[in-house]
Amino acid sequence: MTLLPETARQIDTRVARAQADGHVPSLVLGVVRDGTLAHLVTAGEHPRPGVDVQYRLGSISKTMTATLVMQLRDAGRLSLDDPLERHLPGTGVGELTVRQMLAHASGLQREPDGDWWERAAGVDLATLLAGLTADKIAHPPHATYHYSNLAYALLGGMLERLTGTPWIDLLDERILTPLGMRRTTYSATEPFARGYVVHPWHDTLREEPRTDTGAMAPAGQLWSTIEDLGRWAAFLADPDPSVLAADSLIEMCSPVVISDHTAWTHGHGLGLELHREDNRVYVGHGGSMPGYVASLAVHRPSRTAVVGFANSYGFRTGHIGALGRQLLTLVLDAEPAPVTPWQPAEAAPPADLAELTGRWWWMGTSIEVYADSAGDLHAGPVGAPDLRFVAAGPDRWRGRAGEQDGEILTVLRDERGRAVSLDIATFVYTRDPDDEP
Repeated sequence: MTLLPETARQIDTRVARAQADGHVPSLVLGVVRDGTLAHLVTAGEHPRPGVDVQYRLGSISKTMTATLVMQLRDAGRLSLDDPLERHLPGTGVGELTVRQMLAHASGLQREPDGDWWERAAGVDLATLLAGLTADKIAHPPHATYHYSNLAYALLGGMLERLTGTPWIDLLDERILTPLGMRRTTYSATEPFARGYVVHPWHDTLREEPRTDTGAMAPAGQLWSTIEDLGRWAAFLADPDPSVLAADSLIEMCSPVVISDHTAWTHGHGLGLELHREDNRVYVGHGGSMPGYVASLAVHRPSRTAVVGFANSYGFRTGHIGALGRQLLTLVLDAEPAPVTPWQPAEAAPPADLAELTGRWWWMGTSIEVYADSAGDLHAGPVGAPDLRFVAAGPDRWRGRAGEQDGEILTVLRDERGRAVSLDIATFVYTRDPDDEP
């Protein structure tokens, strides 16, 4: 699905302005719609960007580490409320839970001890753990949002201990290969953009080191391309169930902690950042490593995303994360998702299902119920049924959408076997507003 010419023109103009005002050697952003890269825009010549040029992902790596954790949870290998000590003993911070660490709600300090890990050669896991003590917990767990790279290093170590497989091999086997992300790698692989710091007074470039971060790799090591990052965005919008169940991704996108308590515009789920822009919520993550910044913003309801890279450590003015979310909003405002045409049903539902459709009443208020072609029931306010129920046994239906998600609808019958009322989580609806349940 390509963008309209005017939408593309506005995006191209904003990206060109961001590169020029930000003094960025090269900048590349892509718009993803319905699983494909719908628009690519580049600016700058150092180097000239392209779909297959690698940049550093930085902390977007965390979203993949978190997905690996959720895979093991779904396989029954761990619980999100397990203490770290159960799976990675001897850390000194083992009372912290997996859930708290995924959501940056553990209170663990941001960085490990020693040289700044993003520019220094990394240490192995045993060395990292040897320097870890209980005083690394900077805040009471779950009392506040406190971003922690160290937490993700420990989660990566936990994954290795549980599986006996190095983190990068696990990632390649369980995520990168299944999703066709062939250009997402542990180390830079040509062609790749060199990363720079732009001098503030005379605009010269200083190339930054490309370190192997060792045990800190699960927090920010990876390299990728705009094409591969687009594939990851498409997965976050609509997951491949062979990689992660849809319900587990919904769980990752649900807020665990809010970082902005005055306006509630930013929070964190399980490995994913949440940004509220007016009445929309974008999920994703930002990334930075010396010489690089990256952005990932996904609007899941419309399966639309914006992904981006730059090879400078920040912009002179502006921010790649904010730019990505602004472009995402521009696309959604200019090109709302097409309306799916209504199609008539090929046949009436079976009699036992048709019997449940129509108007039902509770306490003077009504709902309407209809059956779809898949045999599910939909219920809710007249003209706008927002509840969905799937069959769960004779005269039992399980909520699968809306406020009754997970609740049971039970059909109550009279002595002649006729459906006379619907018990929806103890709220009993009858056919006549004057009837009493």
